[in-house]
Amino acid sequence: MQKKLKKSYKFAFKTSLYITFFLTLLSSVFLYLLHSIDLLYLASFALFTYILSFIVIQYRVERFIYRRVKKIYDDLTILESASLRKQPITTDMATLTQEIDKYARDKKLEIETLKVREEYRKEFLGNVSHELKTPLFTVQGYLLTLLDGAMHDENVSEKYLNRANKGLERLIYIVKDLDMITKLEVGDLRLNIDRFDIVELVESVFDLLEMKASKKKISLMFDIDYNQPILVSADKERIQQVLTNLIVNSIKYGKEKGTTEISIENLIKNKVIVRVTDNGEGISKVNIPRLFERFYRVDKSGSRKEGGSGLGLSIVKHIIEAHEEKIYVESEVGVGSEFSFTLEKVK
Repeated sequence: MQKKLKKSYKFAFKTSLYITFFLTLLSSVFLYLLHSIDLLYLASFALFTYILSFIVIQYRVERFIYRRVKKIYDDLTILESASLRKQPITTDMATLTQEIDKYARDKKLEIETLKVREEYRKEFLGNVSHELKTPLFTVQGYLLTLLDGAMHDENVSEKYLNRANKGLERLIYIVKDLDMITKLEVGDLRLNIDRFDIVELVESVFDLLEMKASKKKISLMFDIDYNQPILVSADKERIQQVLTNLIVNSIKYGKEKGTTEISIENLIKNKVIVRVTDNGEGISKVNIPRLFERFYRVDKSGSRKEGGSGLGLSIVKHIIEAHEEKIYVESEVGVGSEFSFTLEKVK
């Protein structure tokens, strides 16, 4: 045994003392009856009895505890060898109790994590099924209608084929987003870090989304005139995707004749923060912690009508984190929302 059980000495000491006392008393009575009491003999007998009892009891107690403690260790090792510290088996009950308590806490945490993951998995599969089912059934419905005879009517067939094509485009959009977010999560998507002007990039995104914003009469603007370029170091294509997703969301949930404003500010010496602010419907505080989850929607009915894969904000978060930067969100219902993220500034 590598480490002795200190309390076992106390136990052996007391037990040996009791045995010695009773055996000595019994011997005294026996000798008294024989009328031949010898004090030296009694003292020697008591000392011998005590030493022998102490050795036997201490050895047996330690062996008894050791075997049972070893069995507990062996059982725990079979369950999870990695959760116990790599140390010699000890008969120290306090140490063993700490090990078992730690093991139990780790297992409890693991079980709770698995439960959360299982719930997330079920919700994720349900969302994927729903998102894919809608365009699939749409495409199937139009194709079945064409096969039933509508294909012979040129006007109807062209219209239905266009609608089926839109359904397929939405399907491809969802699958591409799923593929991208999977690569981002496993770290399989390589970033092409380059230097570029973030002001120029925002302007190009404004140009791309101008028509979409004009349908709701939403103005896309900067907070001030940026006459000088602001150079940042990042993956230009991915940051364009981040800006596009954030601005599209601000248009989607913005109010008629509203605004989407971009500001670029110095945060610290080598960082800038890009803010995308709108005066739309806003987001309640209860929904903010889950905004960046895959397929999570604040307004499940309204947002589905607006389209999209439900993966936009999740992709945004993963892209920003892949750059080892931070993304923030502030929002108030009826006032608007502000999404902001940091980027490394080129000196």
